[in-house]
Amino acid sequence: MTSPCGYGTIACPAMSHSLSPVEFRVPPVDAVALETRAADLGTRSIKKKAKVQGLCLAISMMDLTTLEGMDSPGKVRQLCQKAMRPLPARADVPSCAAVCVYPDLVEVAAAAVRGSTVQVAAVATGFPSGRTDRPTKLREVQLAVAAGATEIDMVIDRGAFLAGRYGQVFDEICAVKEVCGDAHLKVILETGELRTYDNIRRACRIALLAGGDFLKTSTGKVAPASTLPVVLLMLEAVRDHYLETGRMVGVKAAGGIRTSKDALKYLVLVAETCGDRWLSPQWFRFGASSLLNDVLMQLEKERTGRYQRPTDFSAD
Repeated sequence: MTSPCGYGTIACPAMSHSLSPVEFRVPPVDAVALETRAADLGTRSIKKKAKVQGLCLAISMMDLTTLEGMDSPGKVRQLCQKAMRPLPARADVPSCAAVCVYPDLVEVAAAAVRGSTVQVAAVATGFPSGRTDRPTKLREVQLAVAAGATEIDMVIDRGAFLAGRYGQVFDEICAVKEVCGDAHLKVILETGELRTYDNIRRACRIALLAGGDFLKTSTGKVAPASTLPVVLLMLEAVRDHYLETGRMVGVKAAGGIRTSKDALKYLVLVAETCGDRWLSPQWFRFGASSLLNDVLMQLEKERTGRYQRPTDFSAD
């Protein structure tokens, strides 16, 4: 039977009970090798013209995010303007990939970015904890998509995962994927709560089998969030999934990435692990709140030879 998730015969919510537990098994992670490899790649140096190209690429991969209780339509419109024109005086600086907001502000964001390439992402499924019933989660996704969201950032049920109820986590991702329609689904693993590399690798496996379009590290509400070893592990998972199935899946590094130097390190990870095809906003993203301004400062420094003040750039 073909899955509504579009993943052959195994990723079907109605039939997930037929999945053997072996489908969710993963080999143990060699933590020393993983961390050594990540540290080594993190020492690579990018200079001059390649650095400028890398910084512009990083901007094009950013999801500008505002996820606070005090968010307002005005704040979201301002964020959308910054996403469309990060540095208004320079036409060579690309737009960001997306803005990410709460579901009730999706309609505001969709109107603000209309006619641009900027996507509208909505967090959903009980963000950030995921602790609500499934019908409520699915309804939240449906409302966000109806309001204009082109991407959905869902959180997995970490309580179910850590209790070993992997089939339940799988079912829920499949169900969310189905109600997303044409919207892309980013599956937030909240790696800081999964704690071990083995758990993260298993969560990646479940999300990939369930048809997720992106694997995302974190909500940004839990520490640690994104780290080089964790993102390297996720990149290896999507690379191996592609080699096994021919299906490309993206990775989003979110939480704790604040400097242009950090962003360039992540781009090196992508290039060395998955190859140039993944060096695109379609396949790699940064969850950015404070990152953009630092990258803009670096770009202006490369152009003028001088650092500007942070206050010379608009606040997110």
